Amino acid sequence: MKRKQLLTAVLSVGLIFGTIWSCQSPKSDNKEMEKKEIKFNVNIQEVPVGGKNAKLFTFDNGNGVKVEISSFGGVITKLMVPDKDGNSENIVLGHENLEGYNSNDGYLGASVGRYANRIAKGKFELDGTTYQLATNNGNNHLHGGLIGFHRKHWEAEMVESENSMKVKMTYLSPDGEEGYPGNLKTTLTFELTADNKLMVEFESETDKPTIVNLTQHGYFNLSGLNENILGHELVIHASKYTPVNDELIPTGELASVQGTAFDFNEPHTVGERIAEVSGGYDHNYVIKENHNDELVKMAEVYHADSGRFMELYSDAPGVQFYSGNFLDGKITNKGKAFTKHMGMCLEPQVFPNSPNEPTFPTSRLNPGEKYSHRIHYHFSTK
Repeated sequence: MKRKQLLTAVLSVGLIFGTIWSCQSPKSDNKEMEKKEIKFNVNIQEVPVGGKNAKLFTFDNGNGVKVEISSFGGVITKLMVPDKDGNSENIVLGHENLEGYNSNDGYLGASVGRYANRIAKGKFELDGTTYQLATNNGNNHLHGGLIGFHRKHWEAEMVESENSMKVKMTYLSPDGEEGYPGNLKTTLTFELTADNKLMVEFESETDKPTIVNLTQHGYFNLSGLNENILGHELVIHASKYTPVNDELIPTGELASVQGTAFDFNEPHTVGERIAEVSGGYDHNYVIKENHNDELVKMAEVYHADSGRFMELYSDAPGVQFYSGNFLDGKITNKGKAFTKHMGMCLEPQVFPNSPNEPTFPTSRLNPGEKYSHRIHYHFSTK
């Protein structure tokens, strides 16, 4: 079916929000940044997927960054970012059309939940009651189950904002869905600013004690998908990580990264020491040992040839670094096969298997409380 241009060009008149500073990094420290008039453009389409129409939002900040966001799965389907010469290319892996996200076994660009990452044996206990979830990753539960948030139709609407483009999505997960207790109402907000920041924020409330751990599962490749990510330079601001067993379930230990291939406190390319890590990187890094709402810089990614530089901020206690080990070329987009290490994920979240590890930061949410999680991506060049 062809896309219905029902709402195409809504707000596409290019709203001008005055003269602001360009966020392009200067070529040298002494060069004054040029003033630039920024035009925001918003395009909204309705696209069939999973038997219903989803809304596909395209935000263009007039400064080289353009993002496509689908209300099906809360997915970032495309993210165009300029290189050091001002040439914008897509830097995230995605399916060729929206229907491809109806399976999305690789969780490309998806908002995942109710529980991102793994829960051992798909079991956890709350207040003396044991809950059994789907085991959709070998013996374990992964990213919310068989039909998690990444395959749900979210209600979506634009939110008025003078200095950014913003869409708010909501989804009500009913009590018992995928085995989780409680009716869980979640709000998901995407916001693109004129200074090349993409912000993702989750909020959830429940009517029964439950567990919640939501994140964005984008696969980044700052080369513009022109090579794999092994040559990308990575920094992760963490002194500890959580070792895993052969099913990628944390052992419960918080181990020092010092002197190991897991130490990215100084820049290293992803491929520099990956052979020392069995199966490649798919590990949680400890940013905070106690959960709080402080927004901190977790990681930096740099691609030297393009000059693209991404900084990741979040208020979550951990970040999962995944080096695209299970990409096998079966997913293609415009003739390009996504093979092993073609993209990397940096997923801010509560630690994997936290419901079964009492010393890990809690993922419990009680009635009357609000779960909140912020993820900010800052793009520039150097």
